[in-house]
Amino acid sequence: MRLFALTLALSLAACKPPPGDAAMERELPGEEPVFASLPLPSPETEGAIWAPSQKEGRILYGVPQEPALIALECLNDGSEPLVQITRMAAADEGAGALLALVGNGAIGRIEVDATKIGTRIEWQGAIAPSDRNIEPLSGPRKVTATIPGAGMVELNPSPLPGLFLEACKIGEPLAPMLADEPQVENEKEAEIGLSQEPEDEADDVGTKDEPEPAASPLP
Repeated sequence: MRLFALTLALSLAACKPPPGDAAMERELPGEEPVFASLPLPSPETEGAIWAPSQKEGRILYGVPQEPALIALECLNDGSEPLVQITRMAAADEGAGALLALVGNGAIGRIEVDATKIGTRIEWQGAIAPSDRNIEPLSGPRKVTATIPGAGMVELNPSPLPGLFLEACKIGEPLAPMLADEPQVENEKEAEIGLSQEPEDEADDVGTKDEPEPAASPLP
């Protein structure tokens, strides 16, 4: 009889698996779902250039007379200078991410946070100009800048970011270094001039107005 009862108990147990994580999770109260904004598409960067900002110690990247895509600013308030990088793309409040830089034979990752800038919330972070994670920007070739959910920005070749990083590192203004730079990428970049930055509006880079004919060819 005991043998029959034991056999019956084992048979019943075999029909029902023991409680596991899945069963326990079904009994626990579910957390409130978290919704993030839809991922942004990668912006079009044909014709985009780097240009000095009207604000000293700051450069912008974007298509002339369209909202800037990225800004670099040298901060000298602390014991050592920092490069503040801003990706002008909408970010969810309280979010954080890694901005990946790839190019010029180097790969870097910079922590960025959703930061309120004026009336907008955009991606922003800071890093020392000597940090290896910003090395991709120091070379003259193309670089990509990617934030998950904010798309990938192709940074067209330009010597300006490298000059900017060097100026920030040694604590010198950028303008004299630009004056000593003999090479001009192309006529369009030479004629771009200073960027226009309306207060609390999207930064614009340069202008698309047709320039007056030059009296002499560019050097």
